[in-house]
Amino acid sequence: MRWKWLTDMLKKMDKTKWMILGLSGILLLVLALPTEQPGSDRQEEAFQKSVGEKQQENRNEDYEKQLSAQLEQSLACMDGVGEVHVMITFQDNGRSVVEKDVTKSGNSTESSQYQEASVYEETDGRQPYVSQQKLPSVEGVLVVAQGGGDSGIKRDILDAVMALFPIEAHKIKIVKMQSES
Repeated sequence: MRWKWLTDMLKKMDKTKWMILGLSGILLLVLALPTEQPGSDRQEEAFQKSVGEKQQENRNEDYEKQLSAQLEQSLACMDGVGEVHVMITFQDNGRSVVEKDVTKSGNSTESSQYQEASVYEETDGRQPYVSQQKLPSVEGVLVVAQGGGDSGIKRDILDAVMALFPIEAHKIKIVKMQSES
């Protein structure tokens, strides 16, 4: 008896009302279908950026370790230097140079327009095409060497470090290693 009103109403409906009811149901289904959230692209881009930054940090750490090890090996081979430890600091984390499409329009006598658009590569996701990777810039070097107390050896170490890195002499510190007692 509860549903009697509904059955009575359904019996009285003609073809047009059935069509309207069917189309309304389809419309409700379409509206209820899940769609991609507008913020999800930004979240994905932020995630990709953080992953890229982590990878860049790891590459920078590897670069720093490799550079320090090579400098230590080179200095240890020099006469009178002895055992050596090196610490290198960097100005920055390096940078990636992104390829860009450049469009210039207009003539030289009037104003001209200049437009740039990043070039993207279609791999797993949409990532900018990196045409060049700039390594981090060396800020300073600390050299702790057994022979670091001798002024001639200090001068040789200073010259070697300045030949390898584009930094001034005041950004290179050479000290004598603590003797083991």
